[in-house]
Amino acid sequence: MNLARAFVTVSGLTAISRVLGFVRDMLFAAALGAGIGADAFLVAFKLPNFFRRLFAEGAFNAAFIPLFAGRLEGEGKAEAKRLADETMAVLLLALVVLTVVFEIGMHWVMLGLAPGFVDEPEKFKLAVELTRITFPYLLLISMVALFGGMLNSSGRFAAYAAAPILLNLSLIAAALVAYYSDNIGAGHALAWGVTLGGVAQLLLLLANLSRAGMLPRLLWPRLTKGVRQVLKLFGPAALGAGVVQINLVIDLWVASFLATGSISYLYYADRVNQLLLGVVGIAVGTALLPLLSRQIQAGDQKGANDSQSRAVELVMLFCLPGAVALTIIAEPIIAVLFERGAFDAVDTAQSAAALVAFAVGLPAYVLIKVFAPGFFARKDTKTPVKVAVVGLLSNLGIMMLLIWSLGHVGIALATAGAAWINGGILCYILIKRGHFSPDERLKRRLPRILFASALMAVALWIGNWAAVRFVPEGILVQALALAGMVALGLGVYTIAGQLLGAFNLADLKDMMRKRALKKAVR
Repeated sequence: MNLARAFVTVSGLTAISRVLGFVRDMLFAAALGAGIGADAFLVAFKLPNFFRRLFAEGAFNAAFIPLFAGRLEGEGKAEAKRLADETMAVLLLALVVLTVVFEIGMHWVMLGLAPGFVDEPEKFKLAVELTRITFPYLLLISMVALFGGMLNSSGRFAAYAAAPILLNLSLIAAALVAYYSDNIGAGHALAWGVTLGGVAQLLLLLANLSRAGMLPRLLWPRLTKGVRQVLKLFGPAALGAGVVQINLVIDLWVASFLATGSISYLYYADRVNQLLLGVVGIAVGTALLPLLSRQIQAGDQKGANDSQSRAVELVMLFCLPGAVALTIIAEPIIAVLFERGAFDAVDTAQSAAALVAFAVGLPAYVLIKVFAPGFFARKDTKTPVKVAVVGLLSNLGIMMLLIWSLGHVGIALATAGAAWINGGILCYILIKRGHFSPDERLKRRLPRILFASALMAVALWIGNWAAVRFVPEGILVQALALAGMVALGLGVYTIAGQLLGAFNLADLKDMMRKRALKKAVR
């Protein structure tokens, strides 16, 4: 299993998905703007995603993948598949029960999730209706996460990375319907697009499992020894993921009391910020966890440390300049992507301010994705819980300081600040325990990456200054100006990085060729 190759596979497919996601969000903005329909749909989309991160991509994968990868490495494919079958049966039962309970009690759930909507009955009613449509997505995507973990642990990264493309295609189709509907009908179209996208993702993963000879069997749920091991790791990981999700719920809860549009401003800004987080951070984290799990199972501690160092180097290579760029050209990015239809110049300015705040924390968000596998691969799901609690308290404290003067921007800044605290603590603990020691190459290159990013920042500032003064209005001209600034930034960063020794293209090619494990995953 090769980290760089896995990263390129996952990040490449994720990039396609994110581009389609931007197309989707451009249609969202045109159809819904930042009004009642947008706020209601975004709450409906967020709720199943909260639980998805809790049950699926967060805590569940942290518990399941190390055990599945360990069995695959030590006992073979048949034993690993048995663990997956037993785990699926219990997970499926829990998700069906949870879905039924929430569908019945959605009115009361919404009172707790977005109490600020109560003063606007139409918005509250619409949010309840749309969330009842989207909530089954939780069950579907949780199964996708389980199957994706099986494929990733086997060195097959493409299918799981490609699955979000199907969701975005489904939502793009729904958004086209929404564009020609009224504000209320648009929300319903998009909600159905979410659930149908989940069905498409599930079918894709099942087809790939069938080709890999790992198609799951539906068993009667039983607490076997393997399932108990998963649950033992899942409990602390769920607490940690739950703390993170509480952070998000608190953000949403507070934003529901702010002016109409605040939830939408945060959403559109976060979507841009998520491009690099998804393409780089999630891609590396996805590839790193099964790799570290198998290296540690094989007793290859040096290989695990090398993998961690290269992961940090890879994400900083992309995310430091990315964060700098987003802070400088936030407004033209938002304007070109979203300012049309119901989305006006005021919405652009408010969303851009939130984007700048989110971008401050971008490197930290990504480093959390890199450092967390260092604990999960060692079957330590308790330490990240304690760190997440510190992050929650930090988020609350910073938010209470900033929300009164900065509104929705204060929420974004609090999220960024808490991420730096969380990532810094995770890194410190790994180093203190001797599980991570940045190698000489990483120590040498990180300051140079930072310096190259600073040079790029100067070039982008000059380019943005010129664009504001000399580029006429018009979406096509503004899009060309933005493309020119992006090209300028990339060019300056690439040249500066090469001259300063921040990176070397030959080294990147070598990382692509080199095996991270002596025994290739078949």
